[in-house]
Amino acid sequence: MAARLLEKYKSEIKPVLESEFPQNKMLTASLEKVTISVGTGFAMKDSKLMQNIADTISLIAGQKAVTINSRKSIAGFKVREEMPVGVKVNLRGERMYEFIDKLCSIALPRVKDFRGLDRNGFDGAGNFNFGLDEQLMFPEVEFDNIIQTHGMNISITTSTNSDEQSYRLLELMGIPFTKGRA
Repeated sequence: MAARLLEKYKSEIKPVLESEFPQNKMLTASLEKVTISVGTGFAMKDSKLMQNIADTISLIAGQKAVTINSRKSIAGFKVREEMPVGVKVNLRGERMYEFIDKLCSIALPRVKDFRGLDRNGFDGAGNFNFGLDEQLMFPEVEFDNIIQTHGMNISITTSTNSDEQSYRLLELMGIPFTKGRA
């Protein structure tokens, strides 16, 4: 069974984008990947906490997360070469659409005093980046299994280079943006 948002993209969103931005149909904006990452500078020396963070991100994404190691030593930050400094996961295909659907319909509405995602998260190349303060908004995460709450960065990479087309794509997919000027 295909992801609900993928079906919606094919049947409803893509024709709207093709009519609003007339161009070659192969250039119609679409999602390429979603990256979920956590900088774990606070947990570099605690392997149990690092494993807990990786397990939590894997649970949220539905795909195994990868631990990122430092490439070189930086004495000012007390970082040594090959020390774990982050966790990330790249989602593509149906998992990507399932994650975006879950984020918009379940996780973001659970955030206290949520007013929408800031429109300034676009990078000028059609990609959207935003951060979340904690992982407890996702239904898969159980409070008892968390050692320490942490935030995460989510990057949505699109196939277009235009922020305007990318914004319209994400808006049609149901991502809640703040009201007002960009």
